[in-house]
Parts: sequence; structure tokens; C-alpha cells
Amino acid sequence: MDEPTPAQRVAKARVELAATLDAIEDKLNLPKRARLATRRAKASYEQNPLPWIAGAVGAAAVLAGAIALYVRSRR
Repeated sequence: MDEPTPAQRVAKARVELAATLDAIEDKLNLPKRARLATRRAKASYEQNPLPWIAGAVGAAAVLAGAIALYVRSRR
């Protein structure tokens, strides 16, 4: 088996570096990540909305409790 030439090794390294940089850019692209997360959340909600509704009710209860405690402590 022939060993790659320096030019071939450099070309391979460039391709690998380009792929790595593309992967890093995708990871750090916050608007793109937000769009993907939104799509996944919508698909999850469409599949089964009950956990989402329960979570919203729970969050509302926690918020209402925190507001009630704050108001009560100010009196």
C-alpha cells in the first residue's frame, strides 16, 4: 500500500478541517438551534399535548404561589 504524498495528506487535512468547522458553526448558530428546538417542541406537542398542558398548569401554579407569597410578605 502506497503512503499518501504530502499534498494528499494536506488535502485530506483541509477536508477534515472544513467538516469540523462546519460542525462547530452549526453548534454555535443559535437562531438555527432555536428553530430546530421549536420544531421539535411543536412536533412533541402535536403528538401528545397532555404533558405540555400539565407543565403549563404546573408553571402557572408555581408562579401564582410565588406572587401570593410575595404579596403576603409585603403586608
